[in-house]
Amino acid sequence: MKLKFLISMVAVLMLGSGSAVYAQDSDGGWDELTDAQREVLAPFAERWEALPEERRQRLAEGARRFADMDADQRAAARDRFNTWRNLNDDQRAQIRDRYRQFQGLSPREKARIRDNYRRFREMPPDRRRELRDRFRNMTPDQRQKIRDRLRERQATRPRRNDTVPR
Repeated sequence: MKLKFLISMVAVLMLGSGSAVYAQDSDGGWDELTDAQREVLAPFAERWEALPEERRQRLAEGARRFADMDADQRAAARDRFNTWRNLNDDQRAQIRDRYRQFQGLSPREKARIRDNYRRFREMPPDRRRELRDRFRNMTPDQRQKIRDRLRERQATRPRRNDTVPR
């Protein structure tokens, strides 16, 4: 069970790291990993040298990030992975596609989306449920009009960082 968990966590961490940062002059050998990385990556020890360099780098970076997490962060990562594992292939592909789209947005658009998501998460659960239900019952045209209005509202609203502190 622990082995499956560690492998699962490494996979989750790999998904979150688009490009791994790893020592440029290193060949990515097993002996170059820290003790914490080797512990997390133990299931790969016997075949480590046979793995492609890029995969070893992603795994090493994921193991480093995992080792740096506190217990709450590891629990959250475990929950995210379990959610991911329960998705079907089409759902995973859709999420990957949305992630690529998000990465292509301007910093301002990314900030707008993050702010909207944060505000949504701060709402009481019954209010979130009500908004989800209303949105699901809308036609595609109605949904697009809502999105357009939100974008217009965001464009005219002063950003928090742009205001003068009191």
